[in-house]
Formats: sequence, C-alpha cells, structure tokens
Amino acid sequence: MKINWKISFLLTVIFLFLLSCWNYRNRVFDWDMPGYIGCLYSLKFPQQPDKVRILTYRDIRKEAPEIQYQDILGLQPADKARQAFANNTKAFREQLPYYQIKIGYTSAVLILYELGFTSPQSVLLLSSISYFVSGILFFFLMKIIFPKNAVLAAFLTAAVLLLPPMIHMARIPTPDMFLFQFMLLFMLGLLKKVNQWAIFAILIMIVFARPDYILFALTYLAVRIGLHYFNNGKLNGYFFLQGLVLVLFYMAIIRLCHYPGWKSLFYDSFIYRRPVISAQSPDFSFHDYLDILFHRIIYFKRVSVMSLTLLILIFSCSKDLENRIFALLIFVNIYIKFLFFPHAAGMRFFFIFIIMLLVIFLNTVSHKYNGFRLRKIA
Repeated sequence: MKINWKISFLLTVIFLFLLSCWNYRNRVFDWDMPGYIGCLYSLKFPQQPDKVRILTYRDIRKEAPEIQYQDILGLQPADKARQAFANNTKAFREQLPYYQIKIGYTSAVLILYELGFTSPQSVLLLSSISYFVSGILFFFLMKIIFPKNAVLAAFLTAAVLLLPPMIHMARIPTPDMFLFQFMLLFMLGLLKKVNQWAIFAILIMIVFARPDYILFALTYLAVRIGLHYFNNGKLNGYFFLQGLVLVLFYMAIIRLCHYPGWKSLFYDSFIYRRPVISAQSPDFSFHDYLDILFHRIIYFKRVSVMSLTLLILIFSCSKDLENRIFALLIFVNIYIKFLFFPHAAGMRFFFIFIIMLLVIFLNTVSHKYNGFRLRKIA
C-alpha cells in the first residue's frame, strides 16, 4: 500500500509541476498588477512616490504583451481611472492602500523580488508557486479522506487543479491563490482535529494574507464557542481570547496600511472608480447599496447553485451535527462575502469556499461508503 501512495504522490508532483510551468508560461498581466508592484516599490522607496509609479509601469512595459499593457494603461478599452493611475502620482499613490492591506501577500512578493526576480515575475511567480503548493496540500487532504485509495486521491487532485477558476487564479496577479494554501491548511487541521492553538495560528496566517477573511475567522470561532458550550455546558475563554487577538491584529493592519475602509472600497468597486480618492467622498445611500446587491445577486446563480447543491448533499449524506455545522459555516460565509463584495461575475472571489465545501462533501461520502474500498464478497 505504501508503494502505491509513493507512486501516486510522485506522479501528482510531476503533474503539478508541469501544470505550474504551463500556467506561468500563460501568465496574465492585468490591471491589478500595478497596485501590487507599487506596494513593492513603496517598501523600497517610501519617500519617493514619483519613482514608485515610474518604476512600476516601466517594469510592466518591459514584460507585458502589448495588448495587456494597453489595458493596464486604460487605453484599450478606454478607462479614465487607469489612465490617471498611470500618469498621476497622487492618483496612483492613493490607490495603493487597497493592495497594501494584503500584507502577507505583498511581503511574499517582496521576498521573491529580493531573491532576484523582476517585480512582474515576483507577482506572477508567486501565483504559480502557490498553485503548486495548494495542489500538494489538496493531495494530502485526499489522502486523509481516502486513506486506502491512492489512485482516487491523485485523480481528484488533478481534477480540482484543472478547474477553470483554479487555472485562472494561478495565472493572474492576485492573492487568492496565495490565500488558498492557508485555507487548505485550515481544512487539514479541521480533518486531523488538531488542537485549537494550531488552528488559531492558521487563522492568523489567513488574516495576514487577506485581512477581509477576518469575518470567516470570527464566525469559525463563534461556532467553536457554541459547540463547546453545547458539548460541555460551559464557555471556553480561550476562544474569546483568540477572537480578541484576531480583531486587534486586523485593526493593526488597517491602521498600518492607512486603509480607506469598506465604504470606499464598495464605492470604487461598484459605483465609480475615483481617479483621486481624496477628491470625492464615497457617499451612497442604503437604498443604493440594496439596489446594487439586488441586481448583482441575479448573476450569482452559478455560485449559489454549486454551493447549495454541495450543502444539500452533505446534509443528506451525513447526520453528524458538527459536520453539518461546519458545512453551514462555509456556506454562510459565501453570502457574508457577497454582502460585503458582491462581485457576482467573479467566480474566483468565492471559489475557495466552494472547494472547502467540496472537501467536506468528499469526506462525508468517504465515511458513508467506507472510502470507496471494495469489500470482500462473503
């Protein structure tokens, strides 16, 4: 049995390596790239904003295909905000806190840059490396779920890593693929039932990578508090302490990065992208918010159908209360995220949660059908 797993793991590693190389060869320079490279150079030259902007666009121009570079500049198609970012230092500088807040991701980009890669390479290579590591972690998840079925573990790993949203996240400058590694670590901890402090350390890494996942971390701790009280008849103070530390950690990141806040992010993302943030207040009414939410939820069908289907399958295959609660926790977080950032057309913004639901479903099915092992015929 061990030799089967060794062969399966070796083939998976080779497959993931080739896929990662393929993704990097087909990398995409999109309009978020100047933000992350700008964060990199802001760390290098904190008192020279003009130099930061000039170096950012110079580096991208050297490596980006012309059609993608024109899109980044906001020339084809025309985009006044992107044109302002490329030509106006104040406009460019004021956009950077939206990117700097992902402090774990930007720190990883800086490390690759210091190792000798160019700034665009550092951003895009990080996505490819994260894709490879995520594939390895997913394989180990499948090994836990299907301990006697090495072939199925390798097949499911390959199938998930070939899904279009996964390929897309591996090719673009985004912290989503980077974050995915830590969410898979969280699932590994959950399935292995590691102690609460190990899970807390993973939650810290998740918030460090993407602070907006603070809501996921806090809802998880709330569920843990409820389950502990249900099972033991008393509250666990350590979970409250962990929640407090996470909130303070989040607030420190917000303060350090001078983050404009959710209202500004929502306004710039869904109402009007301000070329210069300080020139216009992000004013919108609750009615405006609900109107945007209503129109975008119509296009949220794919995410809703996939997540709801997986939730129903989990509930129908398992009567375990804890299993159902954690599935519901992930499902609810999909809609919490949608309420704060209703990017209905962006599957990648919610795909991590869908994969987490898929992992719980596979674990549920494995327990119900004995890991799909063939039983001896009496």
